[in-house]
Amino acid sequence: MSKKAAEHHRKAAEHHSHAARHHGEAAKHHDSGHHEKAAHHAHTAGGHALHAREHSEEARKVHMEEHGKK
Repeated sequence: MSKKAAEHHRKAAEHHSHAARHHGEAAKHHDSGHHEKAAHHAHTAGGHALHAREHSEEARKVHMEEHGKK
């Protein structure tokens, strides 16, 4: 695997980790009745999930450029 693809995979994993942390915070705030804070963390988690998907897509593109059919 190229260094470029590996870096995209690492970034995707990092963003998934951040998203999971924010979902956990959202659940905590929701349970305690702080729905505005819960919504904020849920929204932030969605942003991290989106960035993770973008990095996954970039890793896929690099794989196809390097190993795809020509």
